[in-house]
Amino acid sequence: STILICGSPWLVVVATFGIHTVARQPAASESTNESPATKTATATEPATAPTANVTAHHSATPEQRNRTTNKSQPRQARQVLNQTKIATKSNDNRTSKNMTPTTEKIQNKQTPRKGERANYVNSPHVIAMVGLPARGKTYISKKLSRYLNWIGINTKVFNLGEYRRHATDAYRSHEFFRPDNEEAMAIRQHCAELALEDVCNWLENGGEVAVFDATNSTRDRRQMIREIVVKKMGYKLFFVESICDDPSIIEQNIMEVKISSPDYRNMNVDEALSDFRLRIEHYQERYEVLSEELEKDLSYMKIYNTGEKVVVHKHEGHIQSRIVYYLMNIHITPRTIYLTRHGESEHNLQGLIGGDSNLSERGRRYAQALAKYIDEQQIEGLRVWTSWLKRTIQTVADVNAPQERWKALNEIDAGICEEMTYEDIQQRFPEEFKARDQNKFAYRYPRGESYEDLVVRLEPVMMELERQGNVLVVSHQAVLRCVLAYFLDKSADELPYLKVPLHTIIKLTPVAYGCKVEHIMLPIHAVDTHRGKPEVPGHLDAKFVGKPDPNPSEKK
Repeated sequence: STILICGSPWLVVVATFGIHTVARQPAASESTNESPATKTATATEPATAPTANVTAHHSATPEQRNRTTNKSQPRQARQVLNQTKIATKSNDNRTSKNMTPTTEKIQNKQTPRKGERANYVNSPHVIAMVGLPARGKTYISKKLSRYLNWIGINTKVFNLGEYRRHATDAYRSHEFFRPDNEEAMAIRQHCAELALEDVCNWLENGGEVAVFDATNSTRDRRQMIREIVVKKMGYKLFFVESICDDPSIIEQNIMEVKISSPDYRNMNVDEALSDFRLRIEHYQERYEVLSEELEKDLSYMKIYNTGEKVVVHKHEGHIQSRIVYYLMNIHITPRTIYLTRHGESEHNLQGLIGGDSNLSERGRRYAQALAKYIDEQQIEGLRVWTSWLKRTIQTVADVNAPQERWKALNEIDAGICEEMTYEDIQQRFPEEFKARDQNKFAYRYPRGESYEDLVVRLEPVMMELERQGNVLVVSHQAVLRCVLAYFLDKSADELPYLKVPLHTIIKLTPVAYGCKVEHIMLPIHAVDTHRGKPEVPGHLDAKFVGKPDPNPSEKK
């Protein structure tokens, strides 16, 4: 992303995403023995200053920022969403030569996950939802958070309903949401302020994107959010409004989600439905949609009827572009995703990783059993996706459905370790073997890939998968771990150790706020290729030493 074009030792021209900057020449009094890293950092500083708000916030000392964002101590009404403020070390004692220019953008100091991950966020973002109840705001919030965390952007959802439930003894009825209920309105306003304070504290302590899940249904509320998030804190703000006028979608949302809300735990279904519909009517009395004429300074997108139409207004930057692209691809149509590895391969029998071998005899039997299972299910509109490798293509040879080959679904590239056993790698490259155990997600095989690289490679596949109906994905262990981590919201630490056994179909059914998982084991034995996280990095389990046992399941 950064190309050094030309320059003497003291003049470097840099092209970074179309932005050209020139490093200053050093004063005569400055030392000329700076490290290359120091000079590169100086050369790539942005030539254009950020907004005045961002500059004012960033140039303040940590103590000043603490006074701005923490005017009061955490209140008892807060839940576990509160996080202790991390003390920041002042850099006031830096020499003038190493002083960061006042135009430097806010940079997060905390990595989003364990391991070295790319930092896409140069300024914290707040994504504020807008819309009436039962319009899918929480569904969108959770999906967006899951996606951003999966690609390495540290994201957290702050649901205002949780603050309101914690601040009140118990939910009694829709009367709490009447616009003329002044006492309740004061409580709701106070809860919103508490939630926004927690949002800001979390972003100050290394968070990158905060999703504020609330109705935010009036211009006054949205202006309050802008005053705090943009003008006071200098963060970027993006509203996402979900508008729905399709009665069938609204009823589906009410039935599937709202009647199971903690608010209606002690009500029967009919009472809950009646009360919730009255609650929606109270919100409608004051609801003001986002307006291009009256709120022209806001950045936002509107989603109509869960994606039937999308309107985007003044979105800016890489993160907001990715959010828009992602939300344009999701849908709520019921569907099922089937994941399975290829049938057992000849390399599996030999304990070799990677390569492009054929199926073993048992692998061919699994291919036949898979085709029979899919045929019996009579899955409407099923599409089949495989990698370009022979073992996946052979696995679906008898499946009667349209098929697509994705190079992005190929197994992780093991580089110089391709077609070696774990024992070979441990003996020939002991330091590499140990390093991978220490941080399996971030570790990159020499001349190969890491799991982090794999996530980047798979992002277009996941975008297309979100757009599809019923799909059977036949791929490989590492690839399907990444896919599972996306749907099950698993962390980078958990991802490389998810179990994806051979000859097993993993059935995923997206539901309101998550994903239902079912494992279907077809009765064809196969070797066990799963290597769990060792207690001691570099240690190899006995099952991977010597010739692999071809019939572990049969002995059980």
